[in-house]
Amino acid sequence: MTAVLFTCAGQRVDIVTAFGRAGATTIASDVDRLAPALYHADRKALVPRVDDPGYVAALAALVAEHDVRLVVPLTDLDQEILSEHRSELAPALVLAPAPEICRTMGDKYLAHAFFVERGIDSPRTWLPGDVPADARYPLLVKVREGFGSRHIYRADDEEQLAFFLRYTTVDSMVQELCLGEEFSIDVFCDLDGRCLNAIPRTMIQSKGGESIKGMSIRDAELVEHGARVAEAIGIVGPANVQCFREPDGALPVTDVNPRFGGGFPLPLAAGSRYPELALALARGERPEPRLGDYRAGVVMTRFFSDLCLVGDGVLRPVEAKDA
Repeated sequence: MTAVLFTCAGQRVDIVTAFGRAGATTIASDVDRLAPALYHADRKALVPRVDDPGYVAALAALVAEHDVRLVVPLTDLDQEILSEHRSELAPALVLAPAPEICRTMGDKYLAHAFFVERGIDSPRTWLPGDVPADARYPLLVKVREGFGSRHIYRADDEEQLAFFLRYTTVDSMVQELCLGEEFSIDVFCDLDGRCLNAIPRTMIQSKGGESIKGMSIRDAELVEHGARVAEAIGIVGPANVQCFREPDGALPVTDVNPRFGGGFPLPLAAGSRYPELALALARGERPEPRLGDYRAGVVMTRFFSDLCLVGDGVLRPVEAKDA
C-alpha cells in the first residue's frame, strides 16, 4: 500500500478518506490537535507551523518514518514551501506544480497577468491606482493573496470604489465583475503537465468561497477549456479552474487554485478517480488522459458533520454509545 502524507489536513476529511478507500495508507499532519482530518487517517502527526524553520524537517521525518511515497498539500499555506523543498522530502513525490506556479497563482493580480500573457481570457484587472475612466461597473475590490472569499467588496460606482479601497486592510486589486454564469472545472494533470481529466460543475450555492451545492455537467467546451488552461499554466496534480461563461460566449478565468478544490466530493462522485491517478503517479506510472470520462448530472449538497473526542492523555474519537 502506498503511504500518503497530507499536510495542513484541517477539515479535509473528504480527501483523506477518499485516498484511504483508493488503497492508500493515510498520514494526516496539522498544527492543530483538533483538526478533524487527523482522526480519519490511519496515522496522525502534529507538526510546527508552516512558517517555522523546522516545518520541512518535521515532514521529512514523517516521510522517513512511514515510508511515504506521496505528499499532498491540502491548502495554499505550504504548497510553495513543499514544492521548493522536494529534494528534502524525497523519495516521496510532492503533488504540486513548480514553486513559481504556486507563487503566481497565489497572487491573484500576478495570476491575471500570467493568464493574459498566455492567451487565457481573464476579466480586466488593475492595481488600485491604475483603474481607467472607462472601467465597467460594477467593479470588485479583491484581496491579492487570500482564500475563502474574504476581503472582496462590490463597488457600483466611483464613490463606492474609493470607499472600499480606503476601507480594505489588505493588499488589493480591482477587477471587472463578470456578468455570466460561474463554473468550476476540477482538473488533474500528470508530472509532464498533461491534463488527464477535467470535470466541470455548476456553482448552485457557495458559502465562504466554498461550493456547498453544485452539479457535474456534460459540457465539451468547458472540458476543453479546463484542460487548455491547466496545460498552459503547467499544473501538476490537481487544480480547480474558476471561470464564467459571458453573454458573448467568452470564458474568462478568474482564479486557478493548484490543489484539490473545496468541491472535491462532487468530481469524486462523478467518477474522477483522482486519488487513484495520484497514487499511480507516485508509483511511477504514466496514466493516459481520459478527458470527458465522468458522469454528468451528479448533484452535491453538503452538510455539517462533527467529531467528538475524549481526552485520556491522548485524544481519540468517541461515539455516543461509548460514553
